[in-house]
Amino acid sequence: MKAGLSQSVRLGQELKINPRLYQAMDMLTMPLLDLQQHLKQELLINPFLELVEDEEDPELTGEADEASEAPMEGDALEVPLEEAAPAPETDPRTQETDWEEILLDGFDVSGPREEREEREYTEPVSVSTGGLEDDLREQLALLDLTPRQQVLADEFIGNIGDDGYLVCSLDEILRGINAEIERSAEATGRASEGIPLFTMPEAEAMLTTIQSLEPPGVGARDLRECLVLQLRELPGDHALAHRMLTEYFDELVAHRWAEIARRAGVTAADVQHAADQIAKLNPKPGLAKSASPDGYVIPDLVVEKVDGQYLVFLNDTNIPRLRLSRVYQEMARDRKKFTPEHKEFIASKLNAAQWLIQAIEQRRHTMLKVMHFIVDRQRDFFERGVQHLRPLTLREVADVIGMHESTVSRVTSDKYVQTPRGVLPLKYFFSSGIATADGDDVSARGIKDKIDKLVKDEDPKDPLTDQAIVAILEREGIRIARRTVAKYREQLRVLPARMRKRV
Repeated sequence: MKAGLSQSVRLGQELKINPRLYQAMDMLTMPLLDLQQHLKQELLINPFLELVEDEEDPELTGEADEASEAPMEGDALEVPLEEAAPAPETDPRTQETDWEEILLDGFDVSGPREEREEREYTEPVSVSTGGLEDDLREQLALLDLTPRQQVLADEFIGNIGDDGYLVCSLDEILRGINAEIERSAEATGRASEGIPLFTMPEAEAMLTTIQSLEPPGVGARDLRECLVLQLRELPGDHALAHRMLTEYFDELVAHRWAEIARRAGVTAADVQHAADQIAKLNPKPGLAKSASPDGYVIPDLVVEKVDGQYLVFLNDTNIPRLRLSRVYQEMARDRKKFTPEHKEFIASKLNAAQWLIQAIEQRRHTMLKVMHFIVDRQRDFFERGVQHLRPLTLREVADVIGMHESTVSRVTSDKYVQTPRGVLPLKYFFSSGIATADGDDVSARGIKDKIDKLVKDEDPKDPLTDQAIVAILEREGIRIARRTVAKYREQLRVLPARMRKRV
């Protein structure tokens, strides 16, 4: 068969999503801070958008109303828009713009500078602090180290993880730094045979120096060494705890107190007391000096109880309120003085601005519809606590509010709500259910809370087994398998009964 190129005509159908729908879906997924940054960026690139000042009412602009009245592709809006406030007596759109005065005044259209300075404020930001590596280098700078020791110390610090552990062996550190020395010698034309390479005694001595720095336990090669280093820094006599870490570490991990007591020649109570001292140590000391930024949560929604009713509000006071610029709309009306390229630019920016204002409004309505249904469904949770949380799925919400399941998923993704019971992620209200003897369903999250309370209230000398927890829940009308209790207990990070037992 001869290969070649040919042309043909084919008629077919394919589904394409409007790029603006992608923008609307992205805005629906954005949490509060991301949406705020996105709108600020749109203000910079689209001249048809302007910011509504605090003293102005965004509903006064007819353009914003027209944009919000246009239907969007996708889910239909069922929540009516708020009534627009009455228009002012003087319509700014009918006033002629004095461009000469604006040019001579340096585009100072916001009033006197004194008035603008009163509205200026400084936004508080978190101060970036140095991490564990910077802290260790500062401590080494106070020590009397030779240049050779300083080079080896830098190699050690570079191989310490954020948790404070040494991430490689001494052999690997020596091979790495000696290979770098040999490459530098070859690059400078020196013979590598006469270069004094680092030795294992030097590496061991430097490891001892690193492990003497703060925080205690830094530079350890495993958990046992980390705990031993911290134990040495504690005041008092901890001989039994030290012996348990060095000689009976496997038994310590397995909580075999009787075996440790028999082999060490002490009582089981002494072993339990020493284990309690070890449990107070930090298994990851480097995280105390971590440079990771603090994660602040700003709720997107607020639920408040007013006169016996739970009301839902959007926490969007810090979101820029946008409207169509009247000045640019007035300029765009005279199409005769623009070239075709300018007309295309104006049309695209104007349509994008209208779509953005409309997408913001639909985002607000969609989030309120979803949260209103969640509040109605989970009213027992708000009144009586987490044990009365009802099972709920995304499909149930989507069927009731008349939207697609993926839309509900975007609304609840990375969103938080401030409630009388604390700030919670929206995903908190969604969980599977377990049938009860009465025919009702109980949320899996409520079952976990019951198990957690049972463990906290148990007798430490006779802890509840998984089968005992199953029996207690069955007496309350909750049918649950023992393996399900074990799974929930592991998710709660609760040890088995044998390891929770105290002597």
